[in-house]
Amino acid sequence: MACLIAAPGHQALAHGDGAPQPVDTTGLTPLGDDWRVTNPYREAGPEHDRAIEIGARGYNSNCARCHGLDVKSGGMAPDLRLLGETEMDDAWFTSRVLGGAKTGDSVKMPPFDGLLSQEAIWAIRTYIDAQSE
Repeated sequence: MACLIAAPGHQALAHGDGAPQPVDTTGLTPLGDDWRVTNPYREAGPEHDRAIEIGARGYNSNCARCHGLDVKSGGMAPDLRLLGETEMDDAWFTSRVLGGAKTGDSVKMPPFDGLLSQEAIWAIRTYIDAQSE
């Protein structure tokens, strides 16, 4: 009995691109240079809804490959649905997104400081919060 194992001729890609991707935040009020300590898009309303849309695109192109589609972690990275909505949770989130994460010399998460705007990061946070409900 013969067994044939076929291997693809190209590399399969995970969710999203491995390199950080810019996020178009058109439609959100610019937040300026002073970093907000809590998510300014958290309250219900038209800007909250727009932030969820923008955040979904930003999350799917930058976060989903490790944190899972629809923010459902498969265990490779922390389950972001477990984040609370306190100032401390927001501080942890922004610190981790901006600074990334390393274990020894191994990069576990790339830093997004200088790559994603404050508006993009808070929109992604808004999308994550919406998936937690």
